[in-house]
Amino acid sequence: MLALGQDEIAKYPFLADAGQYLKEQGFTLEQFGTDPDLIPLIEKAYNRIYAACEGDPQSYKSDIIENQASNTASLPREVFSFLLSIVLLKLTGIPTLAKRFALNEAMRAEAFLEKDLKNISTDSNELPIKIIEDLFSIKVKKHNDFFVISVSDYIKHSIHFHEREWKLINRHVEDGFVFLTPHQTVRLVRKELGTFITSKILTGKKPSMISGFEKFVNNLISYSKKFSISIVDSGEYPPCIKHAIEILEKGENLPHSGRFMLATFLLSKGRLVQQIAPLFKNAPDYNEKTTLYQLNHLAGTSGSGTQYSCPSCEKLKTQNLCFIIPECNNIISPLQFGKKKN
Repeated sequence: MLALGQDEIAKYPFLADAGQYLKEQGFTLEQFGTDPDLIPLIEKAYNRIYAACEGDPQSYKSDIIENQASNTASLPREVFSFLLSIVLLKLTGIPTLAKRFALNEAMRAEAFLEKDLKNISTDSNELPIKIIEDLFSIKVKKHNDFFVISVSDYIKHSIHFHEREWKLINRHVEDGFVFLTPHQTVRLVRKELGTFITSKILTGKKPSMISGFEKFVNNLISYSKKFSISIVDSGEYPPCIKHAIEILEKGENLPHSGRFMLATFLLSKGRLVQQIAPLFKNAPDYNEKTTLYQLNHLAGTSGSGTQYSCPSCEKLKTQNLCFIIPECNNIISPLQFGKKKN
């Protein structure tokens, strides 16, 4: 267990023992639903979830100012809002909300980690480095203004990145170590941090409904309908496209390259932007405005007016997006699936 100070518990509440913290502060969950002085903390937790799911973290009024808990009272408010958020999400029982919340919390923690990394000395025992080492088994060392990790660790944790900048050949490597900025160091573990926080929410026993929590749970259940999606009939679609749709239907995060593939494929098949956009509603980082902007850009209805083409099968293989089956029959583009003859 990591030793956390007041500011650290407020910034990284997912590292604390939730049940133990409640006991140490002398509270039970039942008290939050019945004590008029504590109910505002449930409201704060609800707003924290709503802001995360809306993709608008700035609308959540955090008590952390300039990387520090603003005052003595802000620590319990920040930690309780996180713990109560988990309780609400468990009671709601909707994975989509949990995953969107977890991704937002991971990005929030990422911002704190980046700031903390910039401020550390060469001491490898400082908390930001220990968080990365303890949670993700990455040995990190500071080297001047950079942080270095082994090539093997870098390859293991960057495998889900498909952007050119993350390719090992485009990184500064010396003596078997990869040099990273503070931002790149924490960005490397965002997905795993989100998975770690999601597991905090989805694992463990779901509590019985708590008096005073019903209104907030029902509101979240109603709100979650916003993210329901219309299932696309993928009957004759190639396996790469079916896989991408399945990922989105499960509420999991599809990488940028996968979203590009899916969107350009469906656009090439004559689907309209308005028909494609709902597919992405279940993604943990869904933002309606951004999604429509990007789809219109790919369709050529905004910007340069150029419609983008679906990537070739060879390109998809390099991005780990190819799930070839015999029926692919040596096609060179997903658009040829079901058309090419022997």
